[in-house]
Amino acid sequence: MISAIPVSVTEPRVAILDKVAAFVAASQSATAGGLTWREFGELAIALVRLLVEALDEVAGMTGEQKRAAVLAAVASLFDAVADKAVPVAAWPIWILARPAIRSLVLALAAGAIEPILQLVRS
Repeated sequence: MISAIPVSVTEPRVAILDKVAAFVAASQSATAGGLTWREFGELAIALVRLLVEALDEVAGMTGEQKRAAVLAAVASLFDAVADKAVPVAAWPIWILARPAIRSLVLALAAGAIEPILQLVRS
């Protein structure tokens, strides 16, 4: 039936969005008391790996769409927990530096996609 085709195509994407939302929520809970930048990096790499593995199985998406989805998820993680890695005394500087650091984190995540994809496929 033709009406079932869009549903079957979107189901994996919905499941992936649920995984991202669950990962971000769990990260927020786990980091309620604060976190280090190293811990944030570990969370970001874990999220990139989770998405690379999941999106590698999804048909109907271009590589650029998959890359954009990964970067959107990392941006969501950054927005949810990165502030907890900054000491209160550094907040005036953080407010100014946050956009640049967010861009740097996204650039690093973009650079990690291909190596992680190779690991997943091997």
